[in-house]
Amino acid sequence: MEKYGIRFHIFPYICIMIQRDAEKKLIQLAKSFKVVAVIGPRQSGKTTLVKKVFHNKEYVSLENPDIRIYATEDPRGFLENLPNGAILDEIQRVPELFSYLQEIIDNSTQKGLFILTGSNNFLLQENIVQTLAGRVAYITLLPFSENELSRTKYKHQTDTDYIFHGFYPPIYDQNIKPTDWYPNYVKTYIERDVRQIKNINNLLVFEKFMNVLAGRTAQELNLNAISVEVGVDIKTIKSWIGILESSFIIYLLKAYHKNYNKTIVKRPKLYFYDVGLTCSLLGIKKIAHLENNPFKGALFETMVVADMVKFYTNKGINPPLYYWRDKTGHEIDIIVDNYNEIIPIEVKAGKTFMTNWFKNINYWKKLSRQEKGFVLYGGKQEQKRSDGNFVLNWKNLAFLEDLL
Repeated sequence: MEKYGIRFHIFPYICIMIQRDAEKKLIQLAKSFKVVAVIGPRQSGKTTLVKKVFHNKEYVSLENPDIRIYATEDPRGFLENLPNGAILDEIQRVPELFSYLQEIIDNSTQKGLFILTGSNNFLLQENIVQTLAGRVAYITLLPFSENELSRTKYKHQTDTDYIFHGFYPPIYDQNIKPTDWYPNYVKTYIERDVRQIKNINNLLVFEKFMNVLAGRTAQELNLNAISVEVGVDIKTIKSWIGILESSFIIYLLKAYHKNYNKTIVKRPKLYFYDVGLTCSLLGIKKIAHLENNPFKGALFETMVVADMVKFYTNKGINPPLYYWRDKTGHEIDIIVDNYNEIIPIEVKAGKTFMTNWFKNINYWKKLSRQEKGFVLYGGKQEQKRSDGNFVLNWKNLAFLEDLL
C-alpha cells in the first residue's frame, strides 16, 4: 500500500519455524489494551513475532530513512494514513509520534490498535512515560529460550553447545556461525544504540569496557574495580552500565535485602542476557575452548539465570529473581521471591551431583525458615530429597510454573 509516496506493507501470514513462548501473552495483552509495546534487544525476533501475530495490520519500519523523515516532519499526517492502527517498528526513532498517538488512542475504543516495538528501552520508556503512561502494556522479548529451541531441530545436545552458540535467532534461522555473527552484532547494533543514547567519543574504550564486563559475568558489580581496569571514572562506568541495561545486553540481578543476620551484601550481580555474546566478548573461538575454561562455571550460571529471566518475561511477568550473600561467604545464586514462599536455588555446571551443593541452601533455610531448596545442574539424574530439597537438570524449569 502506498500513501503520499511512502510504501506501507500488510504482510501475509509468515510461517515461523520456532514458536515463541511470548506469543500467548502478547495476544492476551492486545485484547485488553489499545497499545502494546514489545521491547527487547535488537535481533531477538520482535519484528518476526508481531508480523506473525498481527499479520492483518499494516507494518511500518521507522528504521527506513524515508518513512522516518515523513513521520518526523508530519506526524499527524503520517498517523492519519493509519486509520486502523499499525505495527510501528523501532518507534523510539521518532519521538515526535508519541504526543499524536496519545490523541488517537484516547479517542478510540479499539483494542490492539497500535503495536509498538523498540530495542532501546531507555528512549522508549522516556517517551511513553511522558505521553502514554497508563495506556500501554509491555512485554519483553529476549532471544530464544532453551524451551523454545528444544521443540525444534536446533536443539543442542550438550550444554557447551548452548553456551558457545547462545540464543539469538540469526544464529539458528540464518545459520550464521557465532564467531561471525556476534562481533558484527556488537559493531552494527550495540554501538549504534550506544550513540543514540549518549555521545561516546572513543568506542574502542567502550569495547574494552564490554570485554571487561564479560570477564565479570556472574560476579558482583564492583564499579571501582571496573573503573580502574577500563581507565575511566566511576560516573562514566555507571552511565555505560545504564546504556547496556536499557539495550538489553546486561542484566543486573539485585541482592535480596531481607535482613536475616545484618551482614548481607547489597551490590547487584552482573549477567549478560546472552551467553553466546559473552563468549564472543571473552574471545572464545571454539567449543573445545570451553571444556577446561576458567569461565565455564560463570558462563553456565549466566545461561541459567538468563533462561529463568526468559521464563518470566515470556509470560509478561517482571522476574522476581534475586541473589543472596552474607559477608561471611554464604551465598545463594538465585532467590525466587514468590511472596508467600521464598525459594533458594544453586546453579552448578557439574554433571555429577555432590551433596555439599546444598550446604548454603540449608544454611539459608535455617535463617529464613523456608522448607524447599533447588539445585539446577548439568547432570541428568533428578531427585526429590527427604529434606525438602530438589536436584534438577537446568533445563527443567517446570517447577517455576508451580510458583506462579
